[in-house]
Amino acid sequence: MNDSVSRTPRARRPRRTPVLMAGAVAALLVGLAACGSSDDSDSAAPSASGGSSDGAFPAKVDTKFGEITIDKAPKRIVALGWGDAETVLALGGQPVGASDWLAFGGEGVGPWAKGMYDKKPEIIGTLEPEYEKIAALQPDLILDTKSSGDKTRYDTLSKIAPTVGVPEGGDQYKQTWEKQTEMVSAALGVPEKGKKLIADTEAKFAEAVKAHPEFKGSTITLGSRTSEGYGAYVSGTGRVDFVERLGFTNNPAVEAKAGEGFSVSVSKENLDLLDADLTVMSPIGIPASDISGDPLYKAVPSVKAGHSLVFDDEILSQAFATDSVLSTVYALDKVAPLFAEKMK
Repeated sequence: MNDSVSRTPRARRPRRTPVLMAGAVAALLVGLAACGSSDDSDSAAPSASGGSSDGAFPAKVDTKFGEITIDKAPKRIVALGWGDAETVLALGGQPVGASDWLAFGGEGVGPWAKGMYDKKPEIIGTLEPEYEKIAALQPDLILDTKSSGDKTRYDTLSKIAPTVGVPEGGDQYKQTWEKQTEMVSAALGVPEKGKKLIADTEAKFAEAVKAHPEFKGSTITLGSRTSEGYGAYVSGTGRVDFVERLGFTNNPAVEAKAGEGFSVSVSKENLDLLDADLTVMSPIGIPASDISGDPLYKAVPSVKAGHSLVFDDEILSQAFATDSVLSTVYALDKVAPLFAEKMK
């Protein structure tokens, strides 16, 4: 991930290559097997139910790495992908391990998922998962449905437990909440529950579309600024999918520069690339005022015309960024009115 926006995910420990880690994982797995026995149930770590024991098993999930089969209801789920843990919670599951992509702290989820855990999960690193820590949790299912799609990462995880990685075409976090919910619900053996969650959320989008016909066909730029500079998101990412469902068209000038990543860099000399009927910006690791107070940003035509929104509410910005089935509903209730106000 080479552009400024795509640095949103945060690694949590010094760089260690997955290849080297694989050996450590294998050794740890051997040690774990030697420490326990099949009839010593009291010595096992407490389980956390991830799906119904009478669910749809064996479950099959199509991924970039082939069809993954889960033979029985998973009891010890490690949810690594962006938004995977919240999706499990929404479906009634309880991850024993999870990644905290936006550094929420605590249980690693946003306030829209507050109180859904029975027990705080073990927090796992993000860009480079802590493989020994994952193996020590003795998972029977690993979810990594929204991540880089790196094969070495997948191969290392799959040596620990059955792993549901990104879907075909889902590399570089190009995964919608809808597809994520579909994949996770299938893996947990509760596909019908997933379908209902999706249908309920789509109904809320339909209500927002009906309430805001002015969104239809309007162009929008979704961007961010970090300490390294500006960037804009491209189609296929959660943020853009969100606004496209509302009727917006992602900025064609940004789309023309799209590559394999989920965003493109925008130099200060070319900030007019951000111009659209509506320009929406998120600060990442910087104050919102670094965007709204930037003279070059204020010179962008849409900004000069008052058709710009800079998220200064960190929670709302995080909800928009997380793009899980839970955070999407939270964001929708609050973001659509803000967009409408700036479209006047």
